[in-house]
Amino acid sequence: MSAPVLKVSGLKKAYGAIQAVGGVSFEVMPGEIFGVIGPNGSGKTTLFNSMLGQITPDAGRIELKGQDVTQLGPLELNRRGVGRTFQTLQVFGKMSVRDNLIVAAQEHNGSLFSRMFAPGDSGLGARADALIDQFRIRHVAHLKAGELSYGQQKLVDIAMAFMSEPDLVLLDEPCAGVNPALVGGISRLLKELNQTRKGSFVVIEHNMDFVMDLCHRIMVMVEGQVLAIGTPEQIRGNKQVLDAYLGN
Repeated sequence: MSAPVLKVSGLKKAYGAIQAVGGVSFEVMPGEIFGVIGPNGSGKTTLFNSMLGQITPDAGRIELKGQDVTQLGPLELNRRGVGRTFQTLQVFGKMSVRDNLIVAAQEHNGSLFSRMFAPGDSGLGARADALIDQFRIRHVAHLKAGELSYGQQKLVDIAMAFMSEPDLVLLDEPCAGVNPALVGGISRLLKELNQTRKGSFVVIEHNMDFVMDLCHRIMVMVEGQVLAIGTPEQIRGNKQVLDAYLGN
Protein backbone atom coordinates (compact mmCIF):
# COMPACT_ATOMS: atom_id res chain seq x y z
CA MET A 1 0.00 0.00 0.00
CA SER A 2 1.05 3.60 -0.58
CA ALA A 3 2.26 5.70 2.33
CA PRO A 4 -0.22 8.24 3.69
CA VAL A 5 -0.10 11.81 2.43
CA LEU A 6 -1.11 13.02 5.89
CA LYS A 7 -0.62 11.23 9.18
CA VAL A 8 -1.83 12.70 12.46
CA SER A 9 -0.79 10.88 15.63
CA GLY A 10 -2.02 11.58 19.16
CA LEU A 11 -2.76 15.26 18.52
CA LYS A 12 -3.77 17.22 21.62
CA LYS A 13 -4.66 20.87 22.21
CA ALA A 14 -6.13 22.36 25.38
CA TYR A 15 -7.27 25.85 26.27
CA GLY A 16 -6.97 26.01 30.01
CA ALA A 17 -9.14 23.24 31.45
CA ILE A 18 -10.89 22.66 28.12
CA GLN A 19 -9.45 19.81 26.04
CA ALA A 20 -10.36 20.95 22.51
CA VAL A 21 -8.57 18.03 20.85
CA GLY A 22 -7.77 15.00 22.98
CA GLY A 23 -5.42 12.58 21.26
CA VAL A 24 -6.74 12.45 17.69
CA SER A 25 -5.09 10.06 15.21
CA PHE A 26 -5.89 9.34 11.55
CA GLU A 27 -4.33 8.98 8.11
CA VAL A 28 -5.25 10.33 4.68
CA MET A 29 -4.11 8.25 1.72
CA PRO A 30 -3.08 9.45 -1.75
CA GLY A 31 -6.13 10.40 -3.79
CA GLU A 32 -8.50 10.10 -0.84
CA ILE A 33 -11.29 12.52 0.04
CA PHE A 34 -11.48 12.38 3.83
CA GLY A 35 -14.36 14.04 5.67
CA VAL A 36 -14.37 15.36 9.24
CA ILE A 37 -17.76 15.85 10.89
CA GLY A 38 -19.06 16.49 14.37
CA PRO A 39 -21.29 18.86 16.31
CA ASN A 40 -20.21 22.37 17.22
CA GLY A 41 -17.50 22.25 19.88
CA SER A 42 -16.26 18.81 18.83
CA GLY A 43 -12.75 20.11 18.04
CA LYS A 44 -12.87 20.14 14.23
CA THR A 45 -11.64 23.71 13.81
CA THR A 46 -8.86 23.31 16.38
CA LEU A 47 -7.76 20.14 14.60
CA PHE A 48 -7.76 21.92 11.22
CA ASN A 49 -5.85 24.92 12.53
CA SER A 50 -3.25 22.61 14.07
CA MET A 51 -2.78 20.77 10.78
CA LEU A 52 -2.39 24.11 8.99
CA GLY A 53 0.27 25.49 11.33
CA GLN A 54 -1.95 28.27 12.64
CA ILE A 55 -1.77 26.96 16.19
CA THR A 56 0.81 24.71 17.83
CA PRO A 57 -0.55 21.50 19.36
CA ASP A 58 0.37 20.61 22.94
CA ALA A 59 1.30 17.08 21.98
CA GLY A 60 1.26 14.72 19.03
CA ARG A 61 2.78 14.64 15.58
CA ILE A 62 1.72 15.72 12.10
CA GLU A 63 3.46 14.14 9.11
CA LEU A 64 3.18 15.26 5.50
CA LYS A 65 4.44 12.66 3.02
CA GLY A 66 6.49 11.08 5.82
CA GLN A 67 8.07 14.31 7.05
CA ASP A 68 7.39 15.81 10.47
CA VAL A 69 5.67 19.18 9.91
CA THR A 70 4.20 19.64 13.39
CA GLN A 71 6.04 22.91 14.05
CA LEU A 72 5.77 24.45 10.58
CA GLY A 73 3.72 27.55 9.81
CA PRO A 74 1.13 28.04 7.04
CA LEU A 75 3.55 29.50 4.44
CA GLU A 76 6.04 26.66 4.74
CA LEU A 77 3.23 24.09 4.61
CA ASN A 78 1.93 25.73 1.44
CA ARG A 79 5.37 25.50 -0.11
CA ARG A 80 5.42 21.81 0.81
CA GLY A 81 2.18 21.15 -1.02
CA VAL A 82 -0.73 22.02 1.28
CA GLY A 83 -3.60 24.19 0.02
CA ARG A 84 -6.60 25.34 1.99
CA THR A 85 -9.88 27.24 2.01
CA PHE A 86 -11.39 29.08 4.98
CA GLN A 87 -14.92 29.23 6.35
CA THR A 88 -15.01 32.89 5.34
CA LEU A 89 -14.13 34.03 1.82
CA GLN A 90 -10.51 35.04 1.22
CA VAL A 91 -10.81 36.61 -2.23
CA PHE A 92 -9.41 40.02 -3.18
CA GLY A 93 -12.56 41.93 -4.06
CA LYS A 94 -10.90 44.69 -6.12
CA MET A 95 -8.86 42.32 -8.27
CA SER A 96 -10.11 40.34 -11.26
CA VAL A 97 -10.96 36.68 -10.85
CA ARG A 98 -7.96 35.72 -12.98
CA ASP A 99 -5.59 37.91 -10.95
CA ASN A 100 -6.94 36.39 -7.72
CA LEU A 101 -5.85 32.96 -8.93
CA ILE A 102 -2.42 34.20 -10.01
CA VAL A 103 -1.78 35.95 -6.69
CA ALA A 104 -2.80 32.79 -4.81
CA ALA A 105 0.13 30.88 -6.35
CA GLN A 106 2.80 33.58 -6.53
CA GLU A 107 4.18 33.00 -3.04
CA HIS A 108 4.54 29.32 -3.86
CA ASN A 109 6.17 29.97 -7.22
CA GLY A 110 9.88 30.51 -6.67
CA SER A 111 11.78 33.26 -4.88
CA LEU A 112 11.01 36.98 -4.78
CA PHE A 113 14.01 37.57 -7.08
CA SER A 114 12.80 35.06 -9.68
CA ARG A 115 9.28 36.51 -9.60
CA MET A 116 10.65 40.03 -10.24
CA PHE A 117 11.95 38.89 -13.63
CA ALA A 118 9.04 36.61 -14.52
CA PRO A 119 6.33 37.57 -17.04
CA GLY A 120 3.59 39.93 -15.83
CA ASP A 121 1.50 36.99 -14.70
CA SER A 122 4.53 35.36 -13.03
CA GLY A 123 4.26 32.58 -15.60
CA LEU A 124 1.01 31.43 -13.95
CA GLY A 125 -1.47 32.59 -16.58
CA ALA A 126 -1.86 29.24 -18.29
CA ARG A 127 -2.43 27.49 -14.96
CA ALA A 128 -5.01 30.10 -13.96
CA ASP A 129 -6.81 29.78 -17.30
CA ALA A 130 -6.97 25.99 -16.97
CA LEU A 131 -8.60 26.28 -13.54
CA ILE A 132 -10.96 29.01 -14.75
CA ASP A 133 -12.19 26.62 -17.43
CA GLN A 134 -12.39 23.67 -15.04
CA PHE A 135 -14.42 25.74 -12.56
CA ARG A 136 -16.61 27.01 -15.41
CA ILE A 137 -16.10 30.68 -14.52
CA ARG A 138 -14.64 31.88 -17.83
CA HIS A 139 -17.58 34.27 -18.30
CA VAL A 140 -16.63 36.18 -15.12
CA ALA A 141 -12.83 35.81 -15.22
CA HIS A 142 -12.32 39.46 -16.21
CA LEU A 143 -14.64 40.86 -13.52
CA LYS A 144 -13.57 42.05 -10.09
CA ALA A 145 -14.15 39.27 -7.58
CA GLY A 146 -16.16 41.61 -5.38
CA GLU A 147 -18.74 42.03 -8.16
CA LEU A 148 -19.60 38.33 -8.21
CA SER A 149 -22.38 36.55 -6.35
CA TYR A 150 -21.44 34.81 -3.11
CA GLY A 151 -21.60 31.40 -4.80
CA GLN A 152 -19.30 32.55 -7.62
CA GLN A 153 -16.86 33.99 -5.09
CA LYS A 154 -16.89 30.64 -3.29
CA LEU A 155 -15.85 28.92 -6.52
CA VAL A 156 -13.02 31.45 -6.96
CA ASP A 157 -11.95 30.85 -3.35
CA ILE A 158 -11.79 27.08 -3.90
CA ALA A 159 -9.96 27.52 -7.22
CA MET A 160 -7.32 29.65 -5.47
CA ALA A 161 -6.52 26.72 -3.16
CA PHE A 162 -5.61 24.60 -6.19
CA MET A 163 -3.38 27.15 -7.93
CA SER A 164 -0.20 25.95 -6.21
CA GLU A 165 -0.93 22.40 -7.44
CA PRO A 166 -1.02 21.00 -3.89
CA ASP A 167 -0.77 17.36 -2.90
CA LEU A 168 -3.23 17.97 -0.05
CA VAL A 169 -6.11 20.45 0.13
CA LEU A 170 -7.93 21.22 3.37
CA LEU A 171 -11.44 22.50 2.69
CA ASP A 172 -13.13 24.25 5.62
CA GLU A 173 -16.92 24.17 5.08
CA PRO A 174 -16.91 24.64 1.28
CA CYS A 175 -20.73 24.76 1.24
CA ALA A 176 -21.17 27.31 4.04
CA GLY A 177 -23.56 30.04 2.93
CA VAL A 178 -23.91 28.58 -0.56
CA ASN A 179 -27.26 28.37 -2.32
CA PRO A 180 -28.46 24.74 -2.13
CA ALA A 181 -28.62 24.65 -5.93
CA LEU A 182 -24.82 25.11 -6.06
CA VAL A 183 -23.96 22.45 -3.46
CA GLY A 184 -24.28 19.60 -5.96
CA GLY A 185 -22.12 21.53 -8.40
CA ILE A 186 -19.36 21.96 -5.82
CA SER A 187 -19.50 18.23 -5.06
CA ARG A 188 -19.20 17.32 -8.75
CA LEU A 189 -16.35 19.79 -9.19
CA LEU A 190 -14.37 18.42 -6.24
CA LYS A 191 -14.83 14.86 -7.50
CA GLU A 192 -13.57 15.96 -10.91
CA LEU A 193 -10.56 17.71 -9.37
CA ASN A 194 -9.84 14.62 -7.29
CA GLN A 195 -9.77 12.50 -10.44
CA THR A 196 -7.88 14.87 -12.76
CA ARG A 197 -5.34 16.28 -10.29
CA LYS A 198 -4.89 13.15 -8.15
CA GLY A 199 -4.68 15.11 -4.91
CA SER A 200 -6.01 14.28 -1.46
CA PHE A 201 -8.65 16.38 0.29
CA VAL A 202 -9.67 16.79 3.92
CA VAL A 203 -13.15 18.32 4.18
CA ILE A 204 -14.91 19.80 7.21
CA GLU A 205 -18.59 20.33 6.45
CA HIS A 206 -21.92 20.43 8.29
CA ASN A 207 -23.95 19.43 5.21
CA MET A 208 -24.27 15.70 5.82
CA ASP A 209 -25.64 14.86 2.39
CA PHE A 210 -22.66 16.63 0.81
CA VAL A 211 -20.13 14.76 2.97
CA MET A 212 -21.77 11.38 2.47
CA ASP A 213 -21.85 11.85 -1.30
CA LEU A 214 -18.32 13.24 -1.66
CA CYS A 215 -16.02 11.50 0.81
CA HIS A 216 -14.36 8.10 0.60
CA ARG A 217 -14.00 7.92 4.40
CA ILE A 218 -15.36 10.03 7.23
CA MET A 219 -14.10 10.72 10.74
CA VAL A 220 -16.66 11.65 13.39
CA MET A 221 -15.46 13.80 16.30
CA VAL A 222 -17.29 14.37 19.59
CA GLU A 223 -15.86 16.44 22.46
CA GLY A 224 -12.36 16.42 21.02
CA GLN A 225 -12.26 12.66 20.52
CA VAL A 226 -12.57 10.38 17.50
CA LEU A 227 -15.86 8.54 17.78
CA ALA A 228 -15.60 6.61 14.52
CA ILE A 229 -13.77 6.43 11.18
CA GLY A 230 -15.27 4.61 8.23
CA THR A 231 -16.89 4.71 4.83
CA PRO A 232 -20.13 6.66 4.43
CA GLU A 233 -22.04 3.38 4.64
CA GLN A 234 -20.27 2.40 7.86
CA ILE A 235 -20.88 5.81 9.41
CA ARG A 236 -24.57 5.74 8.47
CA GLY A 237 -24.90 2.37 10.19
CA ASN A 238 -22.89 3.20 13.32
CA LYS A 239 -25.27 3.35 16.29
CA GLN A 240 -22.87 5.44 18.37
CA VAL A 241 -22.72 8.05 15.60
CA LEU A 242 -26.46 8.04 15.19
CA ASP A 243 -26.97 8.50 18.92
CA ALA A 244 -24.26 11.11 19.46
CA TYR A 245 -24.46 13.17 16.31
CA LEU A 246 -27.16 12.40 13.78
CA GLY A 247 -29.85 12.36 16.43
CA ASN A 248 -31.62 9.12 15.40
